[in-house]
Amino acid sequence: MTTATTVEKRTVTSTEQFSPKGMRWWREVGWRHVVAIVAIVICLLPFVYLVSASLNPGGTLTGSNQLFRTISTENFSTLTTTKYPRWLGNSLVIATVTGIGTVLMGAAAAYAFSRFRFRGRRGTLTSLLIIQMFPQTLAFVAIFLLLLSLGKVFPALGLNSSLGIILVYLGGALGVNTFLMYGFFNTVPRELDEAAKIDGATHAQIFWTIILRLVTPILAVVGLLSFISTYGEILIARVVLGRQENYTVALGLYTWAADERTARWGVFAAGAVLAAIPVIILFFALQKYIVGGLIAGSVKG
Repeated sequence: MTTATTVEKRTVTSTEQFSPKGMRWWREVGWRHVVAIVAIVICLLPFVYLVSASLNPGGTLTGSNQLFRTISTENFSTLTTTKYPRWLGNSLVIATVTGIGTVLMGAAAAYAFSRFRFRGRRGTLTSLLIIQMFPQTLAFVAIFLLLLSLGKVFPALGLNSSLGIILVYLGGALGVNTFLMYGFFNTVPRELDEAAKIDGATHAQIFWTIILRLVTPILAVVGLLSFISTYGEILIARVVLGRQENYTVALGLYTWAADERTARWGVFAAGAVLAAIPVIILFFALQKYIVGGLIAGSVKG
């Protein structure tokens, strides 16, 4: 009887100790919920303000201080009469092609560094890391002169061309992306490669049919980061793309808001809201791969 009472007391004490009610729960878990809620509010407030400004036909940001005071789709209708649809199309094409190219180039380089042993391997990896320490802004003049010279021979690769700026973006695709993929490729057991070689598979078959399927999460992460960075890039696009019809959506919106005296804030806000939709859709489409990559990396590492 005494033993049963003691066990029951210990059970009650243990239940009270780990109960979600009380100070211990707040110290270990509760404060995290508060921080998460505050962070969500801070992140959503600018977007809510932007949506309110896009629905305000007044066209001024100061007139949008009262959220959703007036609701109208006039600004969105105005976008259809501008070059915004073409800018959005240019951005989607450039960002998509750059993202795919970045993934393929980075995956090929990471596979070579991870699976092959050759002279200069460590030096090349170190060089890629050092080169990434210098921003692309230092090469503006060189990029401009290079594309200017190429345009005289191959107009499709010169200034004011989508292909030209895609090649410029792909020129900086290696480096950090290669290091990210290289670390993930190393988590794939080499025994899979050896077993495939015994079955007669070539390196190309191993790369395309086995390795890429196993490293899908890191491919999704690199592709998403590349798409977002290219989609919102302005500086290089401003140097390469001179004609308004060739602008990207980020560059086009920048030109609308560059002069605060004549800025079309309402139309700018509407364009920014629409421009955010492809990024949000892509993020949710790749979310399961991103989460899976984080979990797999933590387990394998």
